[in-house]
Amino acid sequence: MQDLRYAPASPDDLPAVKELLERCGLPTADLTPTHLEHFILSRLGGRIVGTVGLELLGQVALFRSLAVEASLRGRRVGHELWARARDHAAASGIRRLYLLTTTAEALFGRWGFHRVARDQVPEIVRATSEFSGMCPSTAVVMTGELG
Repeated sequence: MQDLRYAPASPDDLPAVKELLERCGLPTADLTPTHLEHFILSRLGGRIVGTVGLELLGQVALFRSLAVEASLRGRRVGHELWARARDHAAASGIRRLYLLTTTAEALFGRWGFHRVARDQVPEIVRATSEFSGMCPSTAVVMTGELG
């Protein structure tokens, strides 16, 4: 896909990011333009077709909002977004990532994440709106170390 490009998000991208996340069944209620400071997007012909975000919390971060347009799944767009988010996290001094998932435990496991109990997650992560209220209590919590 020659026209597929990856770049940081800007605050103006918020409506399109929310639309993609909603189509993919992911939460959007807490997203603000400020969150997009640590989001990476993939675009095809100017249209946002993939997104991933980090919520930086000191030396840890919440890995969130990984979504790829259904027609592009299986083409490694998600993997490329993950790689770019991982590099951004490492460059930002993040040592550990946490995430919640209801559908992609196997995928994240292939990327080096492993399941942890909710009570093993640092309070700063548990206090995020995604962790404390937006994701269901049945969501799998996973963590992975960087570098």
